[in-house]
Amino acid sequence: MSAVQTLFETALNAQKAAYAPYSRFKVGAAILADDGKVYAGCNVENAAFPEGTCAEAGAIAAMILGGGSRIAEAVVVGDAALCTPCGGCRQKLKEFSGDDVVIHVANLDGIRRSFTMAELLPAGFELEQKD
Repeated sequence: MSAVQTLFETALNAQKAAYAPYSRFKVGAAILADDGKVYAGCNVENAAFPEGTCAEAGAIAAMILGGGSRIAEAVVVGDAALCTPCGGCRQKLKEFSGDDVVIHVANLDGIRRSFTMAELLPAGFELEQKD
């Protein structure tokens, strides 16, 4: 199985586990990190909707907790024709990746489109490095 297929299957399983009783829109994400491990996340809503957690944020948190520090590639799955990360998640993904990192977006049937981080967020905020 290819790395992208593994990421898709992991994100699809995460999507199925999402908790979305308010929007009824379940999203899953899977990240291949610089440590070679795959980390997953799903959206989790609550009664203060829309104050929930996005799937990408959950996968990033799992990556950091697991010891990874950089995203090498990612897949986001939703039950829509094209489920791209929201603006906030684009910035979160950028924080832990480079402009050339590929983010694949998928529906329940498979990958629909692939974007580089630069295409998803061409002018995002960046951490200033102090020497």
